[in-house]
Amino acid sequence: MALPPLVEPAQSLTPDEVRRYSRHLIIPDVAMDGQKRLKNAKVLCVGAGGLGSPALMYLAAAGVGTLGIIDFDVVDESNLQRQVIHGQSDIGRSKAQSARDSVREINPLIQVNLHEERLDSSNAMQIFGGYDLVVDGTDNFATRYLVNDACVLLGIPYVWGSIYRFDGQASVFWSEHGPCYRCLYPEPPPPGMVPSCAEGGVLGVLCASVGAIQVTEAIKVLTGVGDPLVGRLMIYDALEMTYRSVKVRKDPECPLCGKNPTITELIDYEAFCGTVSEEAQQAAIGSTITPLELKEMQDRGESLLLVDVREPAEWEIVRIPGAVLIPKGDLPSKLAELPQDKPVVMYCKTGVRSAETLALLKDAGFADAKHVQGGISAWATQVEKTQPVY
Repeated sequence: MALPPLVEPAQSLTPDEVRRYSRHLIIPDVAMDGQKRLKNAKVLCVGAGGLGSPALMYLAAAGVGTLGIIDFDVVDESNLQRQVIHGQSDIGRSKAQSARDSVREINPLIQVNLHEERLDSSNAMQIFGGYDLVVDGTDNFATRYLVNDACVLLGIPYVWGSIYRFDGQASVFWSEHGPCYRCLYPEPPPPGMVPSCAEGGVLGVLCASVGAIQVTEAIKVLTGVGDPLVGRLMIYDALEMTYRSVKVRKDPECPLCGKNPTITELIDYEAFCGTVSEEAQQAAIGSTITPLELKEMQDRGESLLLVDVREPAEWEIVRIPGAVLIPKGDLPSKLAELPQDKPVVMYCKTGVRSAETLALLKDAGFADAKHVQGGISAWATQVEKTQPVY
């Protein structure tokens, strides 16, 4: 459905702006009025990573007058495969500052605001309150629910995107005109059920595809042109090169945007989503060892079975010497093959999956089972420092 423009037009465009945005100005649906609205718009991009990179670059190029960037992370070499707003010389720099410099190089006529802090329940309302529209480029469920709830409570629309391996999703959530994220996903998935991009991977160019869709939707909402993805979920399959749209209806029982809302303020989203299940947290008590402790056990020649619970593709990148590969999903059917006369020590990339499998083994009677805190990432930074970190 067509919606009214989100922002009022600016008074005028300068001669420099007319030259820069001329290809927009000659589109009848955008024209001078639409470009003035873009100039007057204030858009916040949450994250300057995979989705944030193309979103920020094209929002800047389109002439959005004020761009906000919120990111507390620094540029890592593993980011460069997809986070194209950063370059080799930016490694170790603040992502927000790196993104700002790239944006200014693209368009020096706009204003860029930096928020170099972790977004949480204590600052989201204040930060979001200064913007007309939010573009969500986050990659974890806790922040997604936080962004959604803050936007609904403030009455701000936001453009959501998600990527994983070869698949992408996008939608526009605007509770005044349609559903919110909680209408689509009332509850977060169980901890460890959905791997992050850091664990499962993502095709780098997928970020450009979904990020471009997010910017397209942002421009449509800001200027009032076209039919934005309000009440629709766009699903993109890069391998099949297919796009399909699924209707999403407003849930009248939604605790946030329904008829009788019970959520009236921001909550603890880490606790709501839970990165590790309660069972895994309990199992890890007294059964967690550090990479250095594992190395000492190996050096002493202690009898143990070291199990890598990652996926085969991760095993090919790097592994701890002496380990055997049993992916987390295969472990339940392999329990009978595990020894009862010596401890089973498990590790994954960062310690989340191994904590979940530790709970499984404890429940199956493997009282001496342990897992490695920080996984192979910690092993590569603390023990075998020549090993690659992915």
